[in-house]
Amino acid sequence: MLRVRFAPSPTGFLHIGSARTYIFNWLYARHNGGTMILRIDDTDVERNTETSLNSIFEGLRWLDLGWDEEYKQSQRLNQHRHMADAIFQKDLAYRDFTPAQGSESEKSGAQGTWLFHADMRDMSRSDSDRRAAAGEPFALRFRVPRESAQQVRFADGVYGEQAKATADIEDFALLRSDGMPTYHLASCADDADLGISHIIRGQDHLTNTFKHVLIFEAAGVAPPRFAHLPLLVAPDGTKLSKRRHGPVVSVTTYRDAGFLPQAFINFLCLLGWSPKDDREQLTRQELIDAFTLEGVNRSNAVVNFKEEDPFDPKATWLNAEHIRTLPVEELAGRLMPFVGQPERPGVTDLPRMIRITPLIRERIKLLRDVLTVADFFFAEELPPYDAGELIPKKGDATLALRALERAREVLATAEFTHDGLEAALRAAAESLNIKAGQMFEPIRVAVCGRKTAPPLFGTLEVLGRDTCLKRIAQALEKLKRI
Repeated sequence: MLRVRFAPSPTGFLHIGSARTYIFNWLYARHNGGTMILRIDDTDVERNTETSLNSIFEGLRWLDLGWDEEYKQSQRLNQHRHMADAIFQKDLAYRDFTPAQGSESEKSGAQGTWLFHADMRDMSRSDSDRRAAAGEPFALRFRVPRESAQQVRFADGVYGEQAKATADIEDFALLRSDGMPTYHLASCADDADLGISHIIRGQDHLTNTFKHVLIFEAAGVAPPRFAHLPLLVAPDGTKLSKRRHGPVVSVTTYRDAGFLPQAFINFLCLLGWSPKDDREQLTRQELIDAFTLEGVNRSNAVVNFKEEDPFDPKATWLNAEHIRTLPVEELAGRLMPFVGQPERPGVTDLPRMIRITPLIRERIKLLRDVLTVADFFFAEELPPYDAGELIPKKGDATLALRALERAREVLATAEFTHDGLEAALRAAAESLNIKAGQMFEPIRVAVCGRKTAPPLFGTLEVLGRDTCLKRIAQALEKLKRI
């Protein structure tokens, strides 16, 4: 059975690249009727934090793509050590008693690239057992083949055939000197034990895969199939990083700004993958139906954010498109958290938000835009505005006064429905012998505090008679002071 996994380390917030990896794994599992596994790789005790773990779960739950099984790597140490011991018993690993600073540093040095400590690799088993029995600390290292020209090969689902000479692979650690498993060992042991059939992860893990193939083969386990995803990069081509680019790479930044999870998922999918039919806006089910590894590109994907705008224009556009497809009731519910704070008493219940939502849906790109597009619905008092705003383009203060005075009279008795208000105000304009626009412009500014606002009659209906009359009276006082 097809089984895939997402294995984040709780050392920081959920990165959008990690979120995309989760999404691609999830889509692949759902497309093929497989199982999605969440495994928290938390064996790096010194770097793990509860805050990071909470951030990962917050981000994943917001995406609303559930998983089928969940594990913590720290609870599986016995499996890791069992695999290490099995490899050691086959003489495919050896103890390295070099002091930790030397044995666990695998970087290039003055003598060239570090590959192995000959004295440790060639130590007899009896000497190794004696030193271990005496309590001398050691790292357990994989015995990479050196005796002949040999290559490690695997077929990558995105990048094709891969090969690397064992002569270029160092004797990497399986267990550290404190007995804790390394990433390489723990990951492979868990993948084998959990029956992972496909490993889909970032391209930055491509070089690790040669070591992992060696571990699987040494443990007598058929390696899973691998597929590595292109990286997400900034506009300058640098890899998106938490340290360099900050909150722009955090999933919760998008959530808090008012992205819909389905729109954010849609956007991330188009970074490095294509359905091959030029579609851009896709529902969750359409993504499931269309997703294949063949659609994943090899080139890195650019997230086009700017210093003054942290969001890629395509992400914002897609969010606006998804907003317009939501049923009014669902969209209203998603808007409520942005306007339902105690300091905004104008919105006290969902029914009123449901009435407001159709008036503003075409005007918002992010859910948080409701605070600027519809703020006048929630305010007890309008923010200050210039009295000159009340004067229509083709008119003067006298005309605006006449229009508002007549509007006050009409709205005091009119039927407060969209159609009733439209009929009454159009008739009022006709009675004043002015154009409808000249009548409507001052009213819009009076009740909304600005010229650009949602459709007038629906706005008046939602605001209600008392609020409209109060604001028109205040506008008249402004005009009289000109």
